[in-house]
Parts: sequence; C-alpha cells; structure tokens
Amino acid sequence: MRTWQVERRKRTRRLIELGGLVVKAGIVELTGDDRAVILGAFLWMAEKLRSDQGEHARGVWMKQGKIALEVHRLSDAKSKPDPQ
Repeated sequence: MRTWQVERRKRTRRLIELGGLVVKAGIVELTGDDRAVILGAFLWMAEKLRSDQGEHARGVWMKQGKIALEVHRLSDAKSKPDPQ
C-alpha cells in the first residue's frame, strides 16, 4: 500500500473516532443534528481553551471525559455476551 493511502486511512479513522465522540456525548440529538450549532459549540470550546481559564477548563473536561469513557467502557463490557 502506498504511503499516501496509509496516511489517508489513518486520517479517516481519526475523523470517524472524533465523530463517534460527538455521537457518544449526545450532541447530535441535543442539537437536532444542526451542524451550525455543533460547530459553534466547538468554536466556543476552542476560545475557552485559548483563554486565561483554558487550563482549568481542560482539567474539568478531561476529568468528566475520563469518567464518561470509563462508564461507557463498563456498559459495553456488560452488554457483551460472556464467552464461556
């Protein structure tokens, strides 16, 4: 496989994973899939991260995200059938 194909697949996978986070957070349903609202929220978040409160916001969001990812991981593990 050519280098550009490998890089394109990596980029595609990354974009799919990031889109999955948007869905996992419930953003699609909460905004009615309004792309302008979603982009506006991301722009607000980027502005917040650039501000003097950026490190605090990053810490709060990281803590919430880690908890949510762990809860999601545990709920996925419970919903999978036991291989025994």
